[in-house]
Amino acid sequence: MTAVLYLLACGAPPTRDLAKPVKLAQERGWDVCVITSPKGREFADVETLEALTGHPVRSDYKKPGTPDVLPPPDALLLAPATTNTINKWAAGISDTLPLGLLVEGIGASRPIVAVPFTNQAQAAHPAFAENIAKLRSWGAMILWGDDVMPSFAPRGGGADRVAEFPWRRALENL
Repeated sequence: MTAVLYLLACGAPPTRDLAKPVKLAQERGWDVCVITSPKGREFADVETLEALTGHPVRSDYKKPGTPDVLPPPDALLLAPATTNTINKWAAGISDTLPLGLLVEGIGASRPIVAVPFTNQAQAAHPAFAENIAKLRSWGAMILWGDDVMPSFAPRGGGADRVAEFPWRRALENL
């Protein structure tokens, strides 16, 4: 049986390139399911991702009593992760499907790798560093720092940094 990877993505420029990590993960033998935040869905090429994975791209909770259309995950990759998602995840907030899966993933001791994509001002907020440390202490692997994905100037959006996003490194840590 093939291991299932949930690729969770937030609303950030690297989400436009999710086909790249999907293909890389598939080369490593993963059955990939893509789940985006509602804002992440606006960045994603949903049609291409569904064709690549053979699964629907989910962005919201299913209705109670309806069957899940995705197989259960063996591991989770949150990439790109916004500051908002990192901070909410550390607080146990589950107001989006990706956050619900991440909160559940910590409780179920699933392997989780996350790669934040944020600007320098948001990264400098004390809660961000505290929450990265908290998530790491709970077993999540957070790939963060100038050696992984340097933050960028505020108001720039980081679109010029997309090519640098460390998809391979993230997948190597699963």
